[in-house]
Amino acid sequence: MQTMTTDPERMADHWWWRPGWKHGTRFLTFHLTFQDASDVHRLAADYRHALAAVDGLDLIPDNWLHLTTQGLGFVDELAAKEVEAIVDAARQRLARIPAFDLTLDRPQITPEAIRWEAAPSAPPAAVRSALREAIGSVWDTVPEADDSFAPHVSIAYSNATGPAAPVRAALDSVRSVPAVAPIRSVELIVLNRDQRMYQWDTRAQIPLG
Repeated sequence: MQTMTTDPERMADHWWWRPGWKHGTRFLTFHLTFQDASDVHRLAADYRHALAAVDGLDLIPDNWLHLTTQGLGFVDELAAKEVEAIVDAARQRLARIPAFDLTLDRPQITPEAIRWEAAPSAPPAAVRSALREAIGSVWDTVPEADDSFAPHVSIAYSNATGPAAPVRAALDSVRSVPAVAPIRSVELIVLNRDQRMYQWDTRAQIPLG
């Protein structure tokens, strides 16, 4: 979830195994998801079509579009009762945050992904702050840095090294209007990356106020 420099000259493989990850690993995290966001699906289809001819990319289908928000940890390292207590605390806090809309416009290129910067950034940041408060009410330490949040939605991941110029040319070819995504809830998901894609099962859905 760190902020990354955009418009690089070269792409890098996103799928290297980060510490603690391997095939079969499951990770518990809070995400905003877009399964029912038809306007986002329309925009995503335009960019997937343009990027389909570019080598070295894994295009993200509609059902796996997401905005990474706040991780908890690896499933096999977490106590179920503590997770449930965090979910209960999150329900109380998120009920005080109004539902909101996010706008996605022109994707940016980072070394490992092509992604939209979500606007406005303040509402998802408020959601993350509420989740961190909920976690902090149960645990002494809240995972992940507090100041590294850059709300974004990826449309593709790079799976190889190579020049970024073909990606840039493909993005520049798209003529599409921005998409608006209604955000009405936050999901606690069990995440995996076994198939060179972030996929998940939903453990809890928490409505916003």
